Amino acid sequence: MDQGEKGVTWKESGVPVSTRFDDPYFSLEDGLAETRHVFLAGNGLPERARSGFHVAELGVGTGLNLLALAQMAREAEVEVRYTGFEAYPLSLADLGRALAQFEVAEEDVSALLAAWDPAGFAARIGPVEAEVIVGDARQRVPAWDGCADAWFLDGFAPAKNPELWEPGLLAAVAARTAPGGTFATYTAAGAVRRALSASGFVVERRSGYGRKRHMSVGRMPE
Repeated sequence: MDQGEKGVTWKESGVPVSTRFDDPYFSLEDGLAETRHVFLAGNGLPERARSGFHVAELGVGTGLNLLALAQMAREAEVEVRYTGFEAYPLSLADLGRALAQFEVAEEDVSALLAAWDPAGFAARIGPVEAEVIVGDARQRVPAWDGCADAWFLDGFAPAKNPELWEPGLLAAVAARTAPGGTFATYTAAGAVRRALSASGFVVERRSGYGRKRHMSVGRMPE
């Protein structure tokens, strides 16, 4: 590995790893394919996509999920909204290095890099009106007055980043989900699934991506 900015090291494969949580920012196999399988397909996208559709995310990371969402929205010819919650934003240098590996629209990458601010920002990323809120999601999500049609639950692994999977936070996620809204996450941890179920979601375990056997999705009753 080589050292990036504070809080990140890099594998020879080009995958950034959080030194704070000892966990990679995206799949060691194919981060973009993982995003499409877990977070897009897991939330029924692009089939559910429509103008005004609002996606919220716990754990912005490299912004890869946001860029995949922008690509999906462009192909579906809809304009959508995105709100991401992030406690530890990457440096601009590490962000650019991470995203250089992926086949996503250069204009979207450029827009994200131009807007990136470790204090949070709002910007247009292609067909997406995006906002990134920086701080502890356990305070930021309950204070948020938005309502999401879909959630990307993409924190680091529950065993390494338990704060982002606490029952209280997941209950706040559920409270800010529209009727018929959904979530998707790469984790199938029992405690996470039980907390989401207790919060009102109808939870389902599905096949995961790559070496990950299972993932979780859920829907809020209408």
